[in-house]
Formats: sequence, C-alpha cells, structure tokens
Amino acid sequence: MDLLQQLITIFAENGYAAVFIALMICGAGLPLPEDITLVAGGVIAGLGYANVHAMVALAMFGVLLGDSAIFLLGHHYGARILQWRFVARVLTPERYLKVQEKFDQYGNRMLFFARFLPGMRTTVYLTAGTTHRVSFLRFLLIDTLAALISVPFWVYLGFFGADNHEWLVKWLHRGQSSLWVLVGILLLTVLVLWWRHRRRTRCGLD
Repeated sequence: MDLLQQLITIFAENGYAAVFIALMICGAGLPLPEDITLVAGGVIAGLGYANVHAMVALAMFGVLLGDSAIFLLGHHYGARILQWRFVARVLTPERYLKVQEKFDQYGNRMLFFARFLPGMRTTVYLTAGTTHRVSFLRFLLIDTLAALISVPFWVYLGFFGADNHEWLVKWLHRGQSSLWVLVGILLLTVLVLWWRHRRRTRCGLD
C-alpha cells in the first residue's frame, strides 16, 4: 500500500485540489487507480484535513468530469481518436472490437457496470463516445447512477479506516467484492420496489 500512503501524504499537504487533479489523471486512463485515490481522499478527511461530505461531493464532480471528458473526446473525434498515440496504447484495435461486442451483447448496461471494473472504464467510455451508441445526457445519467454507489463507498471506507491502517488494508483487498455485493443488493431492492409498485398498480386497475 505504498501508493496509498504516498497519495495520503500528497493530499494532506495540498488538500482538495490535489484530490481533484488525481481524479482527472484517473479519468484520463493513466495508471493511477481510482479506488485508491478515493480511499486516500477519505483517509485525509478521517484525519481531519478535510470534510468527508465535501470530499464525496468533490470526488463525484471530479469522477463525472473525467468520465465525461473521455466520452466527449470520443464522440467529437470518432474513430480518428484511435490513431492518437496515447489512445492507441489504452485502446488497441482488438480491444476496441471486443468492447463493441460487449455493447452488442449487453447494451447500455455496459456503461453502468464499467464503473465497477477497474481498467475497463476508459476503454468502455471512449468506445461509447466514438461509436455514438448513446447520447451524452444518457451517458451522464447512467454514469452518475453508478458513481453514486462507487464514490461514496470508497471515500467513506477511507474515512472510517483512517485511524486503523490494518483494517483499511484488509477492506481494500475485499473492497471490489464488497462493492459488487452492494451493487447486487441495490439492484435487487430496486427490482423489488418496482415489482411491488407494478402489483399495486394492477390491483388498483382491478
């Protein structure tokens, strides 16, 4: 967890601006894990260097801005962007075709679940933009719904584990699995509420 400690030190010394810049780097597809960055932001809040609720709000804005920038770049330049040297390293022709196949198979659900797949976000969002499979507003809505789950999860994990490094490291290793469980619970809750609402509507019509 050397990276986590380095980020905590940088964030504690430079505050919200450093967290925001780091999230922009994550959104650009550079090798800086978004989950570790968010946890580090939560840790400095837990240590008293920031307000945790403000940190969640800042993180949400940074994450959505970074994701939107990637999508809009793809949307504006189309497949031409694949010829850019930096983009070509992240999104090879083979990977581009593979992501398109996943879109054909799962539709816009790919945009939602990509947020919970480290290493896939940039390629999925860029592909969604270049192929014009979805409007920007729909992309932003789907991405926001997913970020409302993942961003608070990681930030508050760092906040509550700020004074217990061993506990925090343990949950960081478990974090991705726990996040999937949380997503499953929320989706199941939404499904149950939808089913109950539909049942009441039918009863009302009867």
